[in-house]
Amino acid sequence: MSHLKIRPSGSQGLVTRVTPESAGWTYVGFELHRLKAGESVSAATGDREACLVFVTGRGEVAAGGQALGTLGQRMSPFEGKPWSVYVPQGSDWSVTATTDLELAVCTAPGLYGGLPVRVIAPDDLGQEVRGKGSNTRHVTNILPENEPADSLLVVEVITPAGNTSSYPPHKHDQDDLPRESHLEETYYHRLNPPQGFGFQRVYTDDRSLDEAMAIEDGDVVLVPKGYHPCATCHGYDLYYLNVMAGPKRTWKFHNAAEHEWLTKL
Repeated sequence: MSHLKIRPSGSQGLVTRVTPESAGWTYVGFELHRLKAGESVSAATGDREACLVFVTGRGEVAAGGQALGTLGQRMSPFEGKPWSVYVPQGSDWSVTATTDLELAVCTAPGLYGGLPVRVIAPDDLGQEVRGKGSNTRHVTNILPENEPADSLLVVEVITPAGNTSSYPPHKHDQDDLPRESHLEETYYHRLNPPQGFGFQRVYTDDRSLDEAMAIEDGDVVLVPKGYHPCATCHGYDLYYLNVMAGPKRTWKFHNAAEHEWLTKL
């Protein structure tokens, strides 16, 4: 199996954990918790900030000494927008599930920005359609660069069956602004129906990194550098949750030159 693909370690509790140390990089952390009603998870952010994304289900939330009430709504990532919570560095947080709950914990370094805890409601989230034809995908911006955070960029994407995504192939692995930014990235994948599969390739121009892998429901793919397109299969929609962070909080990407013509269709 590719060293860039992480399979869930079980079906309940903490099923996936990516740290800068385990990934061999500097910025992005990601955890996926699956809880039954009545179960809880809690943590302290320390010197990192966090974005809690309710992928599915509902739970009672407290963060930074505040009781935030019961959040979450959708029971499938393919239905509607998520609830999320931004938690700055130096804060404690806890979530107690009131239904079956799938909670993503996205983290990156805090920069002492002094930001408050905030609930990010579905109505706060912008959506857009990118691409056209068989390259159409539906994007929900959870924590885009025009919303306050120190390092994190968080977005979720639904790609209809038979379509490509993160395509034409693009990369963001050079600290060369304004042309390109350096951002590490994780993809958390879900399939609908869940027995499906798709494909993702991570590769560089010189092919010193070139890995293509089948992606199944619950897989996480690491993108330390290079291009990283995805493709779905007939009959199976693909959801993914992206977490990005780097030395500067901006998303400037570079398309693969040989595929640039696709942007002009």
